[in-house]
Amino acid sequence: MVDAQDSVQRATLPIPDLAYTGTVTYDATDPDTHYPPIKRLLPPSDAPNVLVVLIDDTGFGASSAFGGPVHTPNFERVAAQGLKYTRFHTTALCSPTRAALLSGRNHHTVGMGGITEIATSAPGYNSLRPNNCAPLAETLRLNGYNTAQFGKCHEVPVWETSAVGPFDHWPTPGGGFEYFYGFIGGETNQWYPAIYEGTTPVEPWGTPEEGYHFMADMTEKAIVWTKQQKSLAPDKPFFTYFAPGATHAPHHVPPEWADKYTGKFDQGWDEIRNETFARQKELGVIPENATLTTRSDGIPAWDEMSDEIKPVLARQMEVYAGYLEYADHHVGLLLDALEEIGELDNTLVYVIIGDNGASAEGTMTGTTNEAFTINHMTEMEDDAYKIAHKDDLGTPRSYNHYAIGWAHAMDTPYQWTKQVASHWGGTRNGTIVSWPKGIAARGEIRNQFAHVIDVAPTVLAAAGIPEPSTVHGVTQRPYEGTPMNSTFEAEDADEVHTTQYFEMLGNRAIFHKGWTAVALHKKPWLGSDHGLDEDVWELYNVEEDWTQSHDLAAQEPERLAELQRLFLIQAARFNVLPLDIRSAERFNEEIAGRPALVKGTSQTFYPGMKRLSENSVVNVKNKSFTVTAKLTVPDGGASGVVIAQGGAYGGWSLYLTDGKPAFAYNIMGITTDFTRSETALEPGEHELVMHFAYEGGGLGKGGTVTITDGGTTLAEGNVERTLPFFFSMDETVDIGEDLASPVSSDYGATGNAFTGKISWIRLDVGDDNHDHLIDPEHRLQIAMTRQ
Repeated sequence: MVDAQDSVQRATLPIPDLAYTGTVTYDATDPDTHYPPIKRLLPPSDAPNVLVVLIDDTGFGASSAFGGPVHTPNFERVAAQGLKYTRFHTTALCSPTRAALLSGRNHHTVGMGGITEIATSAPGYNSLRPNNCAPLAETLRLNGYNTAQFGKCHEVPVWETSAVGPFDHWPTPGGGFEYFYGFIGGETNQWYPAIYEGTTPVEPWGTPEEGYHFMADMTEKAIVWTKQQKSLAPDKPFFTYFAPGATHAPHHVPPEWADKYTGKFDQGWDEIRNETFARQKELGVIPENATLTTRSDGIPAWDEMSDEIKPVLARQMEVYAGYLEYADHHVGLLLDALEEIGELDNTLVYVIIGDNGASAEGTMTGTTNEAFTINHMTEMEDDAYKIAHKDDLGTPRSYNHYAIGWAHAMDTPYQWTKQVASHWGGTRNGTIVSWPKGIAARGEIRNQFAHVIDVAPTVLAAAGIPEPSTVHGVTQRPYEGTPMNSTFEAEDADEVHTTQYFEMLGNRAIFHKGWTAVALHKKPWLGSDHGLDEDVWELYNVEEDWTQSHDLAAQEPERLAELQRLFLIQAARFNVLPLDIRSAERFNEEIAGRPALVKGTSQTFYPGMKRLSENSVVNVKNKSFTVTAKLTVPDGGASGVVIAQGGAYGGWSLYLTDGKPAFAYNIMGITTDFTRSETALEPGEHELVMHFAYEGGGLGKGGTVTITDGGTTLAEGNVERTLPFFFSMDETVDIGEDLASPVSSDYGATGNAFTGKISWIRLDVGDDNHDHLIDPEHRLQIAMTRQ
């Protein structure tokens, strides 16, 4: 309802300016001269501040607020001031959940049926939020809120992620946020992040050795922004979306936080599930008659793991736990800041503990570096390697992820994990809501069914703002979520969200009035190997069977058939059809029907270009390539990086050391092949060329390196092997310097800028491309690991 004292028409946004219709005088000093005073645009008088915290890749059974083994006192602090929702659901994957959260519509409605890297031209899968689905932030901004986003954004179409946009789907300006500080993509190195402020790439204030970590950095930015906002516009509420990279891989955290959990996971993931299950019953976040589901098919028992690897596995979980508590700590600092300035009581706080279930993308025994898995080089990371590098986990020397068994344990008491939209383990996330001024209840539990699409209508209802009928002249599609406000005071409020479909990568389900019909199509760590019609549907009475433990499909075939039909109705209604389980075709832009950001076999770069993602640069993997750089060396010589791609965990770099050209090819930080000239470049203009001749014969093969200057050979060398699929999740091509972690040990993470002048650099790839040999299922695995 609109505030009775608020006479502003808010259904059409932007709110139209009304023309003055009074008397116009000739002289401003005429007594009849009168114009109404200018009024600032403000929301209704009782509209609260809004803070939405979205934690990444955290299952229902991780946080202590929901019985998990990880101490999260600040999440519990929010719960003590408000409500825990035990049946709140997401979409099973990060990009779709975020798109649904920020729009109030189902993920397929806003084009995010998958991640942007596998977008097709089908409306439900094109990664393009239509303009008839204005985001919540834009609606609030046009109603007088100040808006800001901090942390992760993985909703930008992959072909729009370059420095030239367009920016219609970035947080600002297209997403409705006036300020953005964070990263674009599924994950980033928390020690060396790729950060944007607005649409401009910026660099961290320091290195890990100097105490830098992105979680702390983004929190400080959020605190500064909030205090400034209240200082300059105390009568305007804010909408802050706080979405850290935690706890998505890489699990990067200062060692002292991981060390707090030393020895606490030595009993293994099966026993952790039992312990968590018991605590969940004690807390009342699951009913007393709930059943602990059996271990999902394909996940090994703890006792099946070798005694030699168990200390490594335990350390993986210690690091993860420290990372989640570290995130909780910084959420607490933001809450402290709100309390300090007197705004916490009038802030509607959502803490959504996970954008999907815990991630089963880390292999059966985890990894010290995701690039091993992505590049099909797992033979380089055997158990002996993991044991030798156990202490690297979580530090700047790793890009780590935990074993699948831990993901399953963090989804206790449910089946399955992230990516599996068919079962609660992939979609049920503990959620906490507080608003001391607007919710009288304290420390209570709510069991009504809710979904991430319910957040937007709930916020508008709390603010007294109507859902807009038109935004920027476009008639809007109604919200598909239902407000949760009726549950704020009434524990026994009727369940208003009574039907909800789920679909991700062919895994699908339908919830309707206490029943679910579900079909698992593929496991997170395996490709699709059969057709959709071969899937086996299960049926659960979730009012009596909280954890989906007792399949009733055989006993109630008619009810199952009704729910299967209802799924198809919902699928047709919300752009889920056609279901798409393809792999290879979705990676071919022409077949998939999406634009390609980079075309051709040649690309020219100029000084100042940096933070160019792998998607925005011609692909040099599995083929020959040439770098040609037009340089000017000043008197006294030059040093520094000419061009670099990737970082300390994989990449290549062309640079000068004391004037001498060198080329480095880094294989995941394990080995680096160097080709170095013994001759320095004289002062003056040069055309420096590095040519890499691929030896062929398959993927990831080596080749020879030749460095020339004006046709004169300066150095020759060999690269034993190359990275076949991916250099880095987030590190980039940089011109004139190597940002973030350094590719080569010949220079440091900072102070490596080229001291001469670069006119241009051209990158040319050869016609000996071997990418056709890539397994299409592995392409999909690469994409899913990145989200």
